[in-house]
Amino acid sequence: MAEENLSTYFKSILEQDRAAVVICNLQHEIIYMNPAAVTNYAKWGGYSLIGKSLLDCHNPESVENIKKVVEWFAADESHNIVYTFHNEKQNKDVYMVALRDNGRLIGYYEKHEYRNLETMKRYDI
Repeated sequence: MAEENLSTYFKSILEQDRAAVVICNLQHEIIYMNPAAVTNYAKWGGYSLIGKSLLDCHNPESVENIKKVVEWFAADESHNIVYTFHNEKQNKDVYMVALRDNGRLIGYYEKHEYRNLETMKRYDI
């Protein structure tokens, strides 16, 4: 399969994910939000956040932490994931993850890992 065709598959993976995925470029601009992110961040503008600065959505301490993480990502190709916090209310861990193109840092995204047991029945189709 040609690599160029994979982008459709990768986008579909993100579109189907139940966890919010917000992708930013190195200027901290939000360039993509999956449907779960649009819903999750609806009260802050949802889809209209695309094209805006992620830094405008955070307090000064968080902005400094985001900038430090991106600097750390840029410092070495092996620097690719950082645990940022645990959300007690939603029982999830949150990480910042580097996005690279042939090793070159091109952006980052926030990864959510929920810790709740699945309530869906197995193979309930």
